[in-house]
Amino acid sequence: MSTSTPARRGMFGRKPSEGPRAKFSQLLPYLLEHKKVLAVVIVLSVIGAAASLAQPLLVSQVITRVEAGQTLDTLVWVLVTLVVVAGLISGFQHYLLQRTGTGVVLSARRRLVSRMLRLPISEFDQRRTGDLVSRVGSDTTLLYAVITQGLVDAVGGALVFVGALIGMLVIDAALLGLTLLVVAASLIIVVGLSGRIRKASQAQQEKVGDLAASVERALSAIRTVRAAGATERENDVIDGEARGAYDKGLQVARVSALVVPIAGIALQVSLLTVLGVGGYRVADGSITIASLVTFVMFLFMMISPLGLAFGAITSTSQALGALGRIQEIIDLPSEDEADVATTVAAPVTSSGAIAFEGVEFSYPEAAHKSEAEKLLAAELGLDAPRDRTVLRGVSFSVPRGQRIALVGPSGAGKSTILSLIERFYDPTAGVVRLDGVDIRSLDRAALRAQIGYVEQDAPVLAGSLRANLTLGAPDASDDDCVDVLRAVNLLGVLDRDPAGLDAQVGEDGVMLSGGERQRLAIARTLLSAPPILLLDESTSSLDGLNEQLLREAIDAVATDRTLIVIAHRLSTVVDSDRIIVLDNGQVIGSGTHSELVDSTPLYRELAKHQLLV
Repeated sequence: MSTSTPARRGMFGRKPSEGPRAKFSQLLPYLLEHKKVLAVVIVLSVIGAAASLAQPLLVSQVITRVEAGQTLDTLVWVLVTLVVVAGLISGFQHYLLQRTGTGVVLSARRRLVSRMLRLPISEFDQRRTGDLVSRVGSDTTLLYAVITQGLVDAVGGALVFVGALIGMLVIDAALLGLTLLVVAASLIIVVGLSGRIRKASQAQQEKVGDLAASVERALSAIRTVRAAGATERENDVIDGEARGAYDKGLQVARVSALVVPIAGIALQVSLLTVLGVGGYRVADGSITIASLVTFVMFLFMMISPLGLAFGAITSTSQALGALGRIQEIIDLPSEDEADVATTVAAPVTSSGAIAFEGVEFSYPEAAHKSEAEKLLAAELGLDAPRDRTVLRGVSFSVPRGQRIALVGPSGAGKSTILSLIERFYDPTAGVVRLDGVDIRSLDRAALRAQIGYVEQDAPVLAGSLRANLTLGAPDASDDDCVDVLRAVNLLGVLDRDPAGLDAQVGEDGVMLSGGERQRLAIARTLLSAPPILLLDESTSSLDGLNEQLLREAIDAVATDRTLIVIAHRLSTVVDSDRIIVLDNGQVIGSGTHSELVDSTPLYRELAKHQLLV
């Protein structure tokens, strides 16, 4: 391999070591949603700062009066009151910050989930589910620290810092100058480390996303993993991802550990300087003991907010790393926003419910290659984008009320045709029409309301039978649910569980057989009673008896409806009004079963293998 191998780059053109970067300005909208509460916190910070700054002045008065032999009167009680007030304000402020931090996390999660559910299907082809889940859980949690670990609290701390600075300046400017030299040095170090903290935290969150994706992959296929004897191998893979997250976490810890002691060192060095130089100045009469004590108290008050500022820098740097991953998803265009500017074809007069006119379609390279394949291609210098053409000049029409079957070998483009009808994707070229109208001009929600779609290996959602059935028909009654279960021969599921429609189906419908899951998915579609039904291998998991029962159920609901059915078993579609044969993305035959046996060699071969000729 050549030494000039190009650097590997991720999906969005960055090197794998790079990540999405967030700016502090992107964090502000989350904070401004809670501006009223934050305003109260700032007011409390001002009051608390005033109460704190008054304490050294009162202590100075106490010392002066004691030295002069004067009575303290109510001075001590005023000092005690200030201490108590400052403590109460701090407690209430802490509660408000915790509540606001939780609100910021909620807002981020709602925005993120809302955007995820509206992303183009192509984004889910390119991304791992576990990583997306990690962004909702782990990444958003880091935003909590921005509020609760110093950012807003640092506002009050800044007031205390400035107030203490002024007080120290009034007492002894020379002593203040020495103190500021130490503080300035510590600030320079912390600011220099903040960038490293953000990068390390971002890398850690990426690894946590990888870990979540690996766990999700293994658990979703746990039966296959066990049956293949691959439990230990999968455990090693996940363990490696966990170790990677741990290593990145250690990097964050090491960098953060450099920040933590800086405030303490700054305080100790400043204190030693003040005590040494201040003691000398007391001895020569430049300042009094009361002034030195007051100066030391102001010193502690100045260093404490400095520690808050350091904490704010650390937590904000970590949060911005996570926010970059959150904003990467939020900034992606939604399904409708992602539509490219196209010239919509003019409506035509047509009796067909669905029509394809010279349709071509190509999946982008990233949508069908695994990450490992893409990285290998990059290592070999073969990372130039290439498209995979799936459909080539496909044209056909589906008259309303008819049943049309799509048949052909795997990879012929049958499922892609259904995806184009649902507008999960748009054609690369050509037009797909609904009742003569280019579907790109139709609102997606209105389009999909007219179409029922049962995908191959249709998923069953964790929850109850009722929740699965009413996913597309939330107003359906229990009687409607029972009727549709009867239509697909699933009443036995109700009979075997006393919970009836409230019976739980388990994760991915694990409590149901393969055939029952498929029939439940079909029942869910039938319940919404759309005028057009798209069935992708809907009978693939059924035995002969249930296949026949389901065919009868479909026949019953097919009256006055348009059906497009994909099937490998020709026996399920031989009685279709028309059968369209596809091969290598092209229509190579169209007609009835008997016509295709005579005219289309591929169909005749398929029929021979299934003993239909």
